[in-house]
Amino acid sequence: MAQKLVPDAKQGLNKFKNEIASEMGVPFSEYNGNLTSSQCGSVGGEMVKRMVSQYEKGLK
Repeated sequence: MAQKLVPDAKQGLNKFKNEIASEMGVPFSEYNGNLTSSQCGSVGGEMVKRMVSQYEKGLK
């Protein structure tokens, strides 16, 4: 198995994912098999959008 470069990253990303899902009204939980791919994709897309925005702000 590959070594994790940032061990705490998974916990941080899960927290971030849950914050985004909550803001968007998507009911994420331990089991997300009842959600549509559109719901999951919208949360993932918003996460990427915000991460890119934060990175771009850091470049200025």
